Amino acid sequence: MSTSISQMAARAEEKWALTMRQREKLHKVFFLYVPLFFFMAFALIPFLWMGISSFTVEEELFDADRLPWMITEFTLDHYIELLTETEFFSWVWNSLFVGLTATAISVTVGALAGYSLARLRFAGASSLGMGIITTYLVPVSVLFLPLAYVFNQWGLNNTRLALILAYPTHLIPFSTWFMLGYFKSIPAELEESAIIDGCTRLQAFFQIALPLALPGVLAAAIFAFTFSWNEFIYALTFISDDELKTVPVGVHGQLALGDVYFWGKLMAASLLGSLPIAVIYAFLSEYFVKGLAEGALKQ
Repeated sequence: MSTSISQMAARAEEKWALTMRQREKLHKVFFLYVPLFFFMAFALIPFLWMGISSFTVEEELFDADRLPWMITEFTLDHYIELLTETEFFSWVWNSLFVGLTATAISVTVGALAGYSLARLRFAGASSLGMGIITTYLVPVSVLFLPLAYVFNQWGLNNTRLALILAYPTHLIPFSTWFMLGYFKSIPAELEESAIIDGCTRLQAFFQIALPLALPGVLAAAIFAFTFSWNEFIYALTFISDDELKTVPVGVHGQLALGDVYFWGKLMAASLLGSLPIAVIYAFLSEYFVKGLAEGALKQ
């Protein structure tokens, strides 16, 4: 009798466990996979539309009777015209050069400043940190007028150097604030032990703290390069020559003239211009997420 009761209890427990697992699976499907599917579909629709439009002949783009999301006549003319009739390669080179240079400057200064604020004890350190955060909150639309005046006095207007100097005014405060939180998440005892063993503060930074903070450095670099690649106001204000323009300003200046839009080439340029950022996030997203998560622990 006791054996049968224990068997019934075991079967009931097994059935209950199976029911719970089924509920967990259904919960995961409806509250994770379904929302994720709709989010991914919503996020990919612009890229899909750019791709379809860039491979569609010009006449069909303005045909109200054609079926949307369909390519009835495939063409590469928009890409050929974009690469041969515009300064697209120059725009890409300018964006890469300015973006990589501004990123290197911003992340280097931000890492050194963030480490100093996190480890060194001096009067006004907390106030300086708050001042840096406040500086980061100042919008680009407020800074471009005084920067334009300064660059005009220095003779830097219509040069890449103007953008290389302008972008760090926004990126250095962010990198400093971000790396400050990241270095605070690293135990200071590691560097103190190295200093006791004979390392200087600078050696402890480069040999111990910086390697441990590499995910945070990469996250800050990805953010800085993304901002530099996509930035529009500074590039529009400081650059006037077509061969010196970046991708966003060049595309806007040559493919959108007043109320006339060359939609085929515009979509082709937009798709090609978004590829570098998409590739960066595809291969470095793990470091980016890890850096954001760990850097935010002790802000």
